[in-house]
Amino acid sequence: MAAAGAGADALPSCPNTALYVRLPNWVGDVCMSLPSLEALLDTGLPVIACARPWARDLLAAYPLAGFIPMTGGWRADRAAVRNVRRQAPTGRRPLGLLLPDSLSSALVFRFAGIPCAGYRDDGRSLILRWPCAKPAGPLHAVQSWYHLTRHALAQWRLAEPAPQPADELCWRAAVAHEDEASRALSQAGLASGGFVLIAPTATGLHKGRVKVWPGFDSLTRSLQARGLTVAMAPPEAERQAARETAPTALLLPPLGLGAFATLTRRAALVICNDSGVSHLGAAAQARQITLFGVTDPTRTGPWSNRAVRMGRMGAWPAAAEVLSAALEILDTSPAA
Repeated sequence: MAAAGAGADALPSCPNTALYVRLPNWVGDVCMSLPSLEALLDTGLPVIACARPWARDLLAAYPLAGFIPMTGGWRADRAAVRNVRRQAPTGRRPLGLLLPDSLSSALVFRFAGIPCAGYRDDGRSLILRWPCAKPAGPLHAVQSWYHLTRHALAQWRLAEPAPQPADELCWRAAVAHEDEASRALSQAGLASGGFVLIAPTATGLHKGRVKVWPGFDSLTRSLQARGLTVAMAPPEAERQAARETAPTALLLPPLGLGAFATLTRRAALVICNDSGVSHLGAAAQARQITLFGVTDPTRTGPWSNRAVRMGRMGAWPAAAEVLSAALEILDTSPAA
C-alpha cells in the first residue's frame, strides 16, 4: 500500500533508484542541510549531490555517488544534470529532492527528467511531483530542510530518519582537510588549542544592513593584551576587508572550505559574525561565539550546543560583553 498522501507515484525502495539532491547555494546553508544529506545517504541508495562547485571540497569525505557542479544558470545546470543521467546505468530511476525554494532549481530537475519533491513556493507547485507544504510554525533552517527530506522519503517509501534532527551538526572531515589545516598551523607556529580564531568579515548585506560586528579590532587588541594569539584565515576576496577590520590579528593563508572547517575545531575559540563561518564552526563542532545584530538567531543561528549567541536582530552586543564571554569560555574550556 502506498504511503499516506503518496499517490500512484510512490514506489518501494529498490536498487535501481538513485537520489538527486539539489543543495542550497550558500556555505552556511549547505552546512545546515547536512542532516538532510545524511538521511538520504542512510537509505543505502546512490546519492548524487547537485551544488555549487565549492561544495565538492566541503563534502569530500561523504560517500556520494556523484557530484554535479551548479552554476546558477538553469539551462547550463539542466544540461549538466541531464548529461550525468545519460551516463547512469540503464533502468535506474531518478528521484529528486530540491532544498532551495527557487523556480529555477525545479526547472533544472524537471527538464532533466527527474521527478522531484520540494516545498510549494515561487509558483512551482505544478512542476513538483511531490510538493510539500511549509510547516505553519517558524522553524530553524536545519529543521525546515529536515522536515522536507522526511516528507520526500515518506513519499518514496524509503526509510525515514528520526522525527527531529540531532541537536548538533556532525560534519565529516577528510584526511586532506586535516593535513591542510595542520600545515597552516605549523607554518604559522601555532598549536591546536593555542589560538583564538576570528572571522571579522561577512559578504553582502541583510536588508540593506552590514552584517559585520563593529568591535573586532577592540576585541582583538584586548585579547592580545592578555597574551592570547588571535588569528584569522579569510578567503582571498575578503583578506583586505579582514585586515582593515582587525589589523593586528595574525593573518593565515586562505584555506579550502574543508580545511577551514577543520581549523575552527582546532581553535580554542571561534568568534564570528552570523555568516558561513558560524555554520562551518557548528558543523565541525567548534567552540564559538556568534555575533548577531541584523539577523535572527532563531532562524539562522549555529545549530550547535557549543555555540554562544550574543546580540539580537537590531542590537549588536557591546565589545566588553563579548570580551567577558570569550574569557570565560577560554578559562573553562580545555584545549583542543
